[in-house]
Amino acid sequence: MNQNKENNNSLEEDIVEKQLIDNRSNLFYSKICYYINPIKIVGENNMRKLLTIILTAALLLSLAACGTSKDKEKTAGKNMLEQVKDKGEVTIGTEGTYAPFTFHDKAGKLTGFDVEIAEEVFKRLKIKPKFVETKWDGMIAGLDAKRYDMVANEVAIRPERLQKYDMSDPYIASKAVLIVKNDNKDIKSLDDLKGKKVGQSLDSNYRKIAEDHGATNTVVEGFNQAIDLLTSGRIDATINDNLSYLDLKKQRPELPIKTVYSEPNATKNAFLFRKGGKELVSEVNKALADMKKDGTYLKISKKWFGTDVSK
Repeated sequence: MNQNKENNNSLEEDIVEKQLIDNRSNLFYSKICYYINPIKIVGENNMRKLLTIILTAALLLSLAACGTSKDKEKTAGKNMLEQVKDKGEVTIGTEGTYAPFTFHDKAGKLTGFDVEIAEEVFKRLKIKPKFVETKWDGMIAGLDAKRYDMVANEVAIRPERLQKYDMSDPYIASKAVLIVKNDNKDIKSLDDLKGKKVGQSLDSNYRKIAEDHGATNTVVEGFNQAIDLLTSGRIDATINDNLSYLDLKKQRPELPIKTVYSEPNATKNAFLFRKGGKELVSEVNKALADMKKDGTYLKISKKWFGTDVSK
């Protein structure tokens, strides 16, 4: 009897406890619904306005997406020349640290032989040039990734490059020179590089020359870093453009460096483009030819080098 009574009491307590839990849950749910109900927050009239704004924004985004898609379709059907003319500018990858071709003057302005040649070319084409400064080792990859439309940075014309890229007619010819410290008596030619350390940019034509002659390369970001490594004794030699070397000695005559070899044949350099830009390349070539014909090219060449560097 007592046992049955206790069981009944326990059952009643369980029912009461369950009801309390259900009541608390319902109350908690009601409060949550109240606080997240947008009508309670903004009011019914304002809610209609809010919905109108949201729907309008969604419609505008949809139209913008359609417009962007159509723009891409229009661009996809145009060649590179038409695209840059539509933009009103051409983007040009360049180092900005490679004097006297592309560097910053004392006022901080980007200048140099390559820069001025490119500026004159696109002045004649009535297209604004916009330079994008990039380290040399990533410059061609940047062209592949379409970060810019072309490269103006003493790019050597090589058969393997012509297989993958379009290049303009050459606008400068220069010879590679082998540079060592003044007190170096071991290196007198490229053959003497076997087993020696050189400092060259990763994608440089000069790196290939040095490695083909048995040198071990230390990757550098540019000519200035290579010279710093050379003068500090961390590398034995570096190969670079003879015009760059002459300009460096002109700017820093105290440097204890010398040239011990100059290649017999000049390397020709040109503007670099992605494949498929033949119309743009053709217009650039016409502008270069006109510059040489009317004396503008020679004027720029003499300004930077005192002579005609196209030959």
